[in-house]
Order: sequence, then structure tokens, then C-alpha cells
Amino acid sequence: MELVIKIILDNWYNTINQTNKLLDALTDEQLMKDVAPGRNSGVYLLGHLTAVHDLMLPLLGFEERAHHDFLEIFIKSPDKSGQQMPSVADLRAAWTATNAKLEKHFKSLQPADWLMKHTSVSVEDFAKEPHRNRLNVVLGRTTHLSNHLGQLLLLK
Repeated sequence: MELVIKIILDNWYNTINQTNKLLDALTDEQLMKDVAPGRNSGVYLLGHLTAVHDLMLPLLGFEERAHHDFLEIFIKSPDKSGQQMPSVADLRAAWTATNAKLEKHFKSLQPADWLMKHTSVSVEDFAKEPHRNRLNVVLGRTTHLSNHLGQLLLLK
């Protein structure tokens, strides 16, 4: 089991690192552009990814989320909805801080902790569906991040 956990976490960290490398290479002006005509802007995608990762903190039972306003702006509302977005600099800082928190918590877990239920599944449902665990959340969020990383690559 430890090998499977290592593979999944290595994939998570690799995808985070690829995203960080791309974000470091993109200027604020590039992030303000749409990834394709009529599609999301890079800054919206950065906010969306940060919001999703921020939501992972309580979902995995670590701590409360830090960016309460991001839910409405970047998950419940589409890009260009008129919502007041944080600055690109603030979003970059929030992205870095959120992923650092996740990494700190990830490193504190023992292998058995990864197979515990996440907070949005009931004890009864988890007994029937033990795959609804913390590790599966990370696996799904890695896929989500990879998808949006592909979109952000269009800004180069």
C-alpha cells in the first residue's frame, strides 16, 4: 500500500511542480488572457485551482479553508461574471500558500491515514464505499489540476 500512496503523491507533487513552473514563466499579462477565444482566462483558472485546493483542506479533515471569497468567485460563478477578482499577485500568493499547507498536512499522514474517509462522506456510506477516502480525493484533484494545466499551457 505504501508504494501506491507514494505513486499517487509523486504524481500530485509532479503536477504541482509543472504548474508552478508554468506559472513562474507566465507574466501577469499572459494570465489575464483567455486560454482560447470565449474560454476562461488564465487568472480565472489560477483562482479556480486555488479555490479547489483550498477546499481540500477541510475535505481531508486538516483545517478550515483560508479563502472563503474564492468559492463564490471561482467555483460558483463563471469567468467574466462581473465578480471582483483578487489581483494576480494575490492569487499567485494564495496558490503558493494553499499548496504549502496541503504539503505540510500530506507529510504528516501515515499510510493508514490516507485510507480514512474524507469529510463529505458519511460513516454509513464509507462502510459501503471505502474507496471514498483521502487518497482518492488527491487522485481526483491531480486529474483536475492536469486538465487545467493543459489549458494554461495555451497561454504560452
